[in-house]
Amino acid sequence: MPRGGWAPPGRVTSACDVAGTGLVHLPAERSPGAPTPPARFTASRMIAGIVLAAGFARRMGRQKLLLQLEGKPVVRWVVEGLLPRVEDVVVVTGHDDSAVRDALAGLAARFAVNPRPQEGQGSSIAVGVAALKPWTRAALIALGDQPKTPDPVVPALLAAFARGGKPIVVPVFKGTQGTPVVFAREVFPELHRLTGDAGARSVVNARPERVERVVFDLPMPPDVDTPEDYARLHVQ
Repeated sequence: MPRGGWAPPGRVTSACDVAGTGLVHLPAERSPGAPTPPARFTASRMIAGIVLAAGFARRMGRQKLLLQLEGKPVVRWVVEGLLPRVEDVVVVTGHDDSAVRDALAGLAARFAVNPRPQEGQGSSIAVGVAALKPWTRAALIALGDQPKTPDPVVPALLAAFARGGKPIVVPVFKGTQGTPVVFAREVFPELHRLTGDAGARSVVNARPERVERVVFDLPMPPDVDTPEDYARLHVQ
């Protein structure tokens, strides 16, 4: 996923431009294994969320996604923030699969296990995309260690995608490209081929003309990579 990198500009939209527009929101469909989509999804309108939660947290020295923040695990903040905005959430886990599932108990999320999380974030994105339901129109990919993404961000990204026609929508925070990122179904094959730890940055940067950038007058949402990052979250 692009975090802190910059690419040649595609189309740029201010978050103010998309505020208040209609989003693609449909009731959640959780029934597993259906060979065809429910009637309300026949137009391939479903938006899914993929939460990357398979990392080793080497810099933290312990599983950062399970750390408590204001009474609940870091990763639960991320999933709870997405559930009202999308119709399906896939959480990609790794060697801490059981613990992450426990941290998300009671939430209407699905899980996909990355059997090789040591291969990096790209492999987790590929696993998440493979787990999407076949009628998914687009996926918003979020990091499991970004618990404090400002409330306006996800709705603005989805609104820009719904009205703009670009297959990739990324946020820009005070000049820095960040996450989460929306990818249309036509980009899924590229995501499914990802490997290594660069995440989806290569897909975003490959063809700037297909990228919509939504500009926010907000700082980059903090992630939790180190003990210092975790400490800063408690004083914000």
